[in-house]
Amino acid sequence: MSGIGHNRGPSLEGGASWRRHCWTAARKQLLPTLPIEVVRLRVKRAKALGLEYRTYASVRAATGHDVVAFLFSSNALRVSVLRPSMPVDRVEKLVVVQCGRLALAVEPLTPGMVESANPVVLDASHPAPDALAGFGEARAALRAALGKLPSDQVIVVGDMALERDWCAAGRLAGYLPAERYFG
Repeated sequence: MSGIGHNRGPSLEGGASWRRHCWTAARKQLLPTLPIEVVRLRVKRAKALGLEYRTYASVRAATGHDVVAFLFSSNALRVSVLRPSMPVDRVEKLVVVQCGRLALAVEPLTPGMVESANPVVLDASHPAPDALAGFGEARAALRAALGKLPSDQVIVVGDMALERDWCAAGRLAGYLPAERYFG
C-alpha cells in the first residue's frame, strides 16, 4: 500500500542489483543521447579550455551553459610575495586557454602584483574575498571581480579549502583544485 509522497514506482526493498537496475534505467531516461557531431564539438571545446572532457561535460550538464571564463586564485597561480612571477608550467597552460582568465589576489598580494606576475596571460586581477568575510561579503567581492560575466559560466581554480567556498558564495559553475587543472 502506498502512502503520502509515494511515486507509485517499483519498491526498492529488493536487493542491490534491483536498485542498481532502477537507477541505471532512470539515468538513461534522464540523460539525452547526443549526436556524435555535438560530442566532437564539446571534446574540442574542452581541449580549448584545458579541461578533461568529463569535467567539461559535468559543468555543462550542471549549468546548461558553456564556460566563458576561469577565476584563478593567486595561490593556484603560485604567485606570492617571495615569488612575484608565475611558474612556467602555469603560463604555458594559460596561454592556450580560449576564454576569459581572471585572477583573485589573496592578501597580502594586491591585484597589481598578480597582474605584473605575467600580464600577457591574465585579462584582469581583483582583490580576493577576505579570509574571514561572511557569505554576503564574499559574494559581493566575487560579483565585483566578474563584472558583467554570468556567474554560472565561470569556474574557480583554487588551491585552498577556503577557495572552494567561493564557488557557492558567488554561485559559480564549479570549482577545480589547481593540481587537477594544471596537472
